[in-house]
Amino acid sequence: MRRILLSPAWLMFALPGYIGWRLLSAFDLSPWGMVASVAVLIAVCVIVPMSVRTRAIRDRALADRLAWVGLTAMGFFSSLFVMTVLRDILLLIVALVAGSRADAWTTPSAIATLLITALVTAIGMVIARQRPRIVKIDIPVANLPESLRGFSIAQISDVHVGPTIKRPFVESVVRRVNALRADMVAVTGDLVDGSVPQLAAHTAPLGGLTARHGTFFVTGNHEYYSGERAWTHELRRLGLRVLKNEHVVLQHNGSAIVLAGVTDVSAHHFDPAQQSDPAAALNGAPAGAGARILLAHQPSSAEAAANAGFDLQLSGHTHGGQFWPWNLFVHLFQPFTSGLHRLRNLWVYVSRGTGYWGPPNRFGVPSEITHIRLVPAAP
Repeated sequence: MRRILLSPAWLMFALPGYIGWRLLSAFDLSPWGMVASVAVLIAVCVIVPMSVRTRAIRDRALADRLAWVGLTAMGFFSSLFVMTVLRDILLLIVALVAGSRADAWTTPSAIATLLITALVTAIGMVIARQRPRIVKIDIPVANLPESLRGFSIAQISDVHVGPTIKRPFVESVVRRVNALRADMVAVTGDLVDGSVPQLAAHTAPLGGLTARHGTFFVTGNHEYYSGERAWTHELRRLGLRVLKNEHVVLQHNGSAIVLAGVTDVSAHHFDPAQQSDPAAALNGAPAGAGARILLAHQPSSAEAAANAGFDLQLSGHTHGGQFWPWNLFVHLFQPFTSGLHRLRNLWVYVSRGTGYWGPPNRFGVPSEITHIRLVPAAP
């Protein structure tokens, strides 16, 4: 019973049902109007689940169009659900204050709910489709050698190349990253939503990423949904260094930086040999390195990273909640949601993501390319 109640498919039917029950009753619809409105809700119940399962459709143009419609509807109805709940709360308060006079609010509030939701969805889509903003941040590292002051990292994360994010978006990201002239590029997982044959042409521009010390990649959970072994091979072919519970030593201005990467924390569910292990990623690393940096897709790796002795962890995964109001709830599932955080001696930076997953919506939570500089910590 618990699995049924928590099933996303059940929710996709229940939420439009609740919306229809609460909003349709506010309008004096004719029988045909009611039939048409119910038909729209039923279509949503069918299209939204299909939109996240388009990989099996051979006609990719049709699959992408279906994804656009379904995923946009998913974003609209998720926002409409929240707005409907807020409307019900508001009507309850008005009823307690104004009594029977509250009936006059029923239809206007329903109209306002629909209009506000449509506006929020449109604004969120515009923000999502814009090029990611550059977020610059200095991170103080204890005992950082002066020769490493200003060492820079361009981080991209959660691009989610797939049904609605294609080659032009990736090319734009590559141009913006290269313009930063960073010392290294970090790609912290969830790069793709689809197989190599479907998306190789769209991820190909990543081979053009340039940095003094190269580009490094760690797997996210979506790589395992999409065929991790094939994607690891493809990204290596493009020139990215894939780190799986291992490290490299970068020599920069005469000082060493240990750069490690771990598999996603869920990797062992797909391949027991890929159990994420920050401590193992440091095996054999020089003890006197000026900085120890970990690339880990999910912020939940932070506890193990702190115990292993890293100075900095770069992560993504959360999308910062992606769009309001879900950004208010993501902290229930991850220890850190976005921005810079401290866990004992470890700094954790969590990107809001460079692309988006599912609904093309970034209302209130814009995407980012992060430009990080290491600076010595104050005594």
